[in-house]
Amino acid sequence: MSLLPLDDPASPPPPPPPPPLAQGRRRPLAATAARRALTLSPLLLLAVWAVIDWHAVRDGAALLATADPWWLLVGLLFTYLGTVAAACVRQGAIPERLPPGLLVASQIAAGAANHLLPASIGAHAVTVRFLQRQGVALPRATASIALYSLVRAVAKTPVVLIFLLAAPSAVPPARVLPEGRTLLLAAAGLLLAPAATAALLVIVRPLRRPALDFVRTALTDARHLHTRPARFLPLWGGAAAAPLIQASVVASVGTALGLPLSWPQLLFAFLAASTAAGAVPAPGGIGPVDAALVLTLAGYGTPLPLATATVIGYRVLTVWLPLLPGMLVLSALVQRKQL
Repeated sequence: MSLLPLDDPASPPPPPPPPPLAQGRRRPLAATAARRALTLSPLLLLAVWAVIDWHAVRDGAALLATADPWWLLVGLLFTYLGTVAAACVRQGAIPERLPPGLLVASQIAAGAANHLLPASIGAHAVTVRFLQRQGVALPRATASIALYSLVRAVAKTPVVLIFLLAAPSAVPPARVLPEGRTLLLAAAGLLLAPAATAALLVIVRPLRRPALDFVRTALTDARHLHTRPARFLPLWGGAAAAPLIQASVVASVGTALGLPLSWPQLLFAFLAASTAAGAVPAPGGIGPVDAALVLTLAGYGTPLPLATATVIGYRVLTVWLPLLPGMLVLSALVQRKQL
């Protein structure tokens, strides 16, 4: 028998800490909940927008119910061809090869987001997120957005000029182009924008390095892309085809409603209206382009109610009908972690 004093009874051991997996489950659950909220938020925004703009939805549906359904189907086909053209321009603006199916799906989703934020911010945000998910670095993704916007704006001018030379009879007899004072203000705005940007970079020094890196990446990528026909052909070809495809939607709606105008006149009406109102930032161009298009159609002698009906039908085909599929595609891409 041991003569050593007995030890005190040992106190019960503390409970073991929770396993790392139990602690890490909260984050995946929170991430899943956040992802589901992002999935449902586009549908909620769609419902809110439908309530706010319910009169346009109702009037457009009533007008389209009396139109030729086959021409409306042609207009809807041109709407989705515009998505394919946008995908071509996006691919041409990035050196990496992107999966074609996912790229087109991302542009369908971007088209839906484009109608919620002004100046194409929603579409560009979706595209940047998609490019990042495809392994494209953020500077290159943002540089591709700048190249995309620049090419879309530059390619539209020769399209309008060639259209005027090929079909001079399409110009309306009324004066629909801006007056000299308006053109002077627009030119002043175009000159002041770069000057304001340069002044901001001079005053705010922390912006200089990111801005220089962005410009360097954009110039390098643009020079590299224009040495590859597989990039600059879809870049410029898609940018030139995009406004003509959009104008074909207007022409299809006008034909479906029995508008007394030829296709060249309807095409030029949209090209002139979108060019004149393109500088006004609005979600999807809704508002300025609509007003300019109604005035342009009226300049051809079209009755104002019929011109308004054509614009409403155009918006139904390019906004409302593709919006629900676009929101569903956006939600699916978010759910599958492609955005």
